[in-house]
Amino acid sequence: MRVLSGTMRAGRNWRCLLGAAAMSMALPFSVLSGDVLADAPNDAAAEVAQEDRAFLDWLKELRAEARGEGISEGTLDSALRDIAPIVRVVELDRRQPEFTQTFWTYIDQRVNEERVERGRELLDRHGALLNEIHAEYGVPPRYLVAFWGLETNFGSYLGSFRVIDALVTLAYDPRRGQFFRTQLLDALRIVDEGHIEPDAMMGSWAGAMGHMQFIPTTFTGHAVDHTGDGRKDIWSSLPDAFASAANFLTNIGWQEGEIWGREVQIPEDFDLTLATLSQRKTLADWAALGVRRADGGALPQADMEGSVILPQGHAGPAFLVYENFRAIMRWNRSINYAISVGTLADRLAGLPPLSTGRDAEHPPLSREDAEEMQQLLNRLGFDAGPEDGLPGSRTRAAIRAFQEELSLPPDGYPEPAVLQRLRAHAGG
Repeated sequence: MRVLSGTMRAGRNWRCLLGAAAMSMALPFSVLSGDVLADAPNDAAAEVAQEDRAFLDWLKELRAEARGEGISEGTLDSALRDIAPIVRVVELDRRQPEFTQTFWTYIDQRVNEERVERGRELLDRHGALLNEIHAEYGVPPRYLVAFWGLETNFGSYLGSFRVIDALVTLAYDPRRGQFFRTQLLDALRIVDEGHIEPDAMMGSWAGAMGHMQFIPTTFTGHAVDHTGDGRKDIWSSLPDAFASAANFLTNIGWQEGEIWGREVQIPEDFDLTLATLSQRKTLADWAALGVRRADGGALPQADMEGSVILPQGHAGPAFLVYENFRAIMRWNRSINYAISVGTLADRLAGLPPLSTGRDAEHPPLSREDAEEMQQLLNRLGFDAGPEDGLPGSRTRAAIRAFQEELSLPPDGYPEPAVLQRLRAHAGG
């Protein structure tokens, strides 16, 4: 087998690789010559060649669509030269930590003393710039630094994937192809507008970019040129990165002058069916139901509505969250992520660590366990949605209904004890 061109990127024939094709080694994608195919088993060679042609046809159609949206031929040539899907990107797309870590594991990894100390140093170092952006957009400095810390560990890791390659992979993969096709077209548009060169556009496996990990549609909708140099540079310009993040938060509902939420105590007789983001009540109403500050003090008197949430079930910590929490969740739709941002921002401001519910920690559910939980819920008539091992709001609602039927605390929390109950109930 001859040596392939050194200009070929790290793409592989991912459909054959993930499908355990008969070939004894993965062949680089889209440069398969007759010399290479001659050395491969006939069936595998035919499969690789067919997949290669299918990808090239897809790429040709994509280029036509991009040209139709005004993206130049020069940009398409430079961005898509020798392009190929990447197996590792598809593997990472199937495994996301928000769905496998417990709340405490998630928080402890992201809001630790080292990050708090580093964040305070950077908050002080960039204070003038952050205050300037606060005055313009209404987002306090501590929140911008918290997002920065959660997204890229304060810029220490912006991602190791060439964004165009990653997005081509995910756009070609049928699982979420249309979503990532939109991201890919916007990434090409960003290059075409001169904000960055394609080889410098590095990011995560999912195409998130820069200090604040914007996906391309977020960039095109909300990024700003704070320095006035004609480029929206979220990769190497902190003024542009911070201002873009603040502009994005303002556009998705950030309320100036309000906090994100607070840790609270709930009484033993609290109606757990109220502990959901869909239930909004005034602070006075929550106080009347026995909700108090984490230190036992009374809730503040303010004309605000909030929701009580229990990220690790009724035995874990409780939070009363406000509109800015919902804005954080429009950035990233993980409750654990949103609490991490708010908690880190509080710690940067000198507030104490979370104080309740540590005893509720337990082993995490594996993805297989979560799939089994969904299967059992669906089999028993509780609509848990797709059996994908990703316990979202629909699965939690099904758990809550199951718990209510068995007179268990209806917190909707997917934990090992619930799975054990489901197995016993289904077996009985």
